Amino acid sequence: MFNFDELHNRKNTNSLKWDQFKERLKLKYNVEDASEILPMWVADMDFAIPQVIVDAITERLNHPIFGYSYVSDECKNAIQGWFERRHNWHIETNTLMFHQGVVPALATILETFTKPGDKICISTPVYPAFFGIPSAQQREVIECQLVAAEGSYKFDFSALEEQFKAGVKVYILCSPHNPGGVVWSREDLEKLVDLCIQYDVLLISDEIHADIVFEGYKHIPTMTVKNADKAKIITCIAPTKTFNIAGVHAAIMVVPDNELRAQLNKDKQAHGRDDLNVLAAAAVRAAYEKGEDWVDAMTAYVSSNMDYVVEHLNILDGIKVVKPQSTYLIWIDYRETGLSESEIMHRMLEKGKLAIEPGTKYSEAGRGFLRMNVACPLETVKDGVERFKRALV
Repeated sequence: MFNFDELHNRKNTNSLKWDQFKERLKLKYNVEDASEILPMWVADMDFAIPQVIVDAITERLNHPIFGYSYVSDECKNAIQGWFERRHNWHIETNTLMFHQGVVPALATILETFTKPGDKICISTPVYPAFFGIPSAQQREVIECQLVAAEGSYKFDFSALEEQFKAGVKVYILCSPHNPGGVVWSREDLEKLVDLCIQYDVLLISDEIHADIVFEGYKHIPTMTVKNADKAKIITCIAPTKTFNIAGVHAAIMVVPDNELRAQLNKDKQAHGRDDLNVLAAAAVRAAYEKGEDWVDAMTAYVSSNMDYVVEHLNILDGIKVVKPQSTYLIWIDYRETGLSESEIMHRMLEKGKLAIEPGTKYSEAGRGFLRMNVACPLETVKDGVERFKRALV
């Protein structure tokens, strides 16, 4: 029904992943010729998006006028229906606020509810925007490292509480976790929510990877756990990771608290920010109304890709890989190779001709790890694995 094996040539399409990365490598790693390097780094897919989204955008393009628009009730109902069906989460449509992406939404929330010098707590290793944005806004970033546990991670709630006691204003949660691929348990989320209530901490829950979860695991929206209604929570969701439409620029903030929503609306007015553009709204509605079969098939395909990578990389000396519970990103532990990050990156780029992410991009807590994106045809995955092996010879 869906052909995830098909190879699509993305070169010379203004692709960040396939085109712009070459300049990045030249600047950061002094790579003179990046023409033969295979990019398996940034988190977008090499799969064609669902045809239902293409059809929806095409249908809207067929109308020759693109004047001012708004997000329709049908689009909001599609969002509501998706999260009700897929995640047992009922979202009132009046709590939906739109943005151009989860990262810009994160920036807006921090700007609205904090001031320079405020403490923003994160659990590392974690997606770079979690510390990059607050730092750029002159907020103080407080890191509370996750605890490594059997190839995965868990919270250190005692350490987290000590940080909260020191006057943390906001905690940013990555759920499911990027780069570790952890699906947080209901128990963990309840503990986190209770701490946020106890210490009056605003909880931002980034759930952009919620739809890409593998068999045996279930994403739990933070707002559905016990006492969530007593906490200050803003959840960021989006179809962009799920359906490979990051370039469409569409995200949603779920804000049930009336006061928080009013403050965000003031910030929206202050910056003259609009809602989704007309094509993004069409894409979002189509994705959430008609995209379920594609997502299920894609997730199964990515899960199989991960099985292949885990099987073939774990036989290498010094390499440990545990299949993640979610996302299409594999977190590779190379610490037992004895190689430094600069050494292994040089080997990957110069010998293997493979571009994957260095662990310290996700904070110092990520040192000794690499992140590989396997949301691509199996042929590409096999090529990437062989390049990885060649890099270590």
